[in-house]
Amino acid sequence: MKRIGIKDVAAAAGVSATTVSHILNAVEGKRINAETRTTVLRVARELGYRPNSLARGLRTSRTYTVGFVGDEIATTPHAGQIIQGAQDAGAERGLLLLMLNTGGDPELERKAITLLVQHGVDGILYASMYHRVVQVPQQLRSVPTVLVDASADDPAVPSVVPDEEQGGMTATRELLAHGHRRIGFVTNTDDIPATRGRLAGYRAALAEQGVGFDPALVVADRSDAPGGYRAARALLESVRRPTALFCFNDRMAMGAYRAAGELGLAIPAELSVVGFDNQELISENLHPALSTVALPHYEMGARAIARLQALIDPPDSPTGPPLQEALHCPLVSRDSVAPPHRS
Repeated sequence: MKRIGIKDVAAAAGVSATTVSHILNAVEGKRINAETRTTVLRVARELGYRPNSLARGLRTSRTYTVGFVGDEIATTPHAGQIIQGAQDAGAERGLLLLMLNTGGDPELERKAITLLVQHGVDGILYASMYHRVVQVPQQLRSVPTVLVDASADDPAVPSVVPDEEQGGMTATRELLAHGHRRIGFVTNTDDIPATRGRLAGYRAALAEQGVGFDPALVVADRSDAPGGYRAARALLESVRRPTALFCFNDRMAMGAYRAAGELGLAIPAELSVVGFDNQELISENLHPALSTVALPHYEMGARAIARLQALIDPPDSPTGPPLQEALHCPLVSRDSVAPPHRS
């Protein structure tokens, strides 16, 4: 049996070999209608088409491999969805993901990047466990690179990050929509993009509804459960306590639940709480289940692959997404929000 090639698929689908190549290689920026794309993919599947990676590599001087360098991504369950998103999007484009976890070790990171470059990867995703500003390693200057869940000290380096400000607005709007006007913000002490962005979103949502910003309603501590407990306790023991809390992350929200329980405040009847991150081990197992804002981990991984593909094979159109792309953080509604208690 002969090997099925692009020309065979083109003949069976009634389109040009160039069109088939663009579809099967997921080349971005090509104007191909949805019906043609569906037909070509169906015909390729029915004929049993499989790409010849060796021939394709010799023809294009590409290896169809992508390096994924992360600090502690592989050991972080919720952020591991970044890897899954990148793998799925890579597979759709015929790309193999080569993942190296550095554990935050600079020397190991240097060796990992050097190894990937020496093996001729087409590009590299450089990922962080949490949204922070990073110094881009010098070795990455020689290969197409996209940052994932990280912003660069060099604004010319493309990045895909969560929209922290929009997420902060979404969380606060949820509480405002239920009638709360005195909303406390249990936040983080670290000066990172998430801290600044979520505070900005909190303030913007209040301003939308004509609610004045009160600095006394913002208390910062460590971004863990004990920190959330201390910050929430300080707010809830104040003379004019808030009727709702927006917490920087789900771990801090867990501490806020403890503080509310010790003070005899029922959630959500007497205190509403919204978290951030959607760490399901926490948010789904608190009682009541925590309403929270999800970080788009899977979407960041998938989108980063699309951005990297566009760097490797630039589209025909000169316009594209901004270099620093911020993705929507959706609300995950559960059971921790209700209208304020009448008293």
